[in-house]
Amino acid sequence: MATYGPDAARCVVLTFREGVLAGVGHDLALRVTRLEVTVEGETVSARVDASSLRVVTAMHEGRPAPNELRAGDKADIEATIRRSVLRADRFPEIRFSSTAVAKRGDGYELTGQLAIAGVTREVTLPVQREGDRLVTEVRLHQPDFGIRPHRALMGTLRVRADVVVRASVPCPKAAG
Repeated sequence: MATYGPDAARCVVLTFREGVLAGVGHDLALRVTRLEVTVEGETVSARVDASSLRVVTAMHEGRPAPNELRAGDKADIEATIRRSVLRADRFPEIRFSSTAVAKRGDGYELTGQLAIAGVTREVTLPVQREGDRLVTEVRLHQPDFGIRPHRALMGTLRVRADVVVRASVPCPKAAG
């Protein structure tokens, strides 16, 4: 069994803006700062503190734009995510628990139950080796989990319903 905390496990959430005033908003890269991933044989489970998402940077055309947000902007965004999007006071933990794993080409397909904001759905995660890490990237549709994407300025600026979650853990060491 291997358990990875935030020093070894990584999780980034990418959000994208849309709407008439999308040009005044920001795509964002958010980092999960408190998480635990456990791998035991072919079983994988993960726990994420729903209040631990932090703004890493604004994004512009898929590239980091580190000077576009002030510290106060970041704090406001983080508070909105905790309070209104994930409702972390009511649903403090995001959980994943695998139910099946299958070999697919050079990687794996991991199927399991993902619980966010009080709603549990089955998800399938493609897992590939990238260097010394096992990486998955999945697109999640927020309304599938009862989450209404954030809106501002009377709906003329909003976060797209789909977000991209990219998570990774170190590759297990081969037995020698």
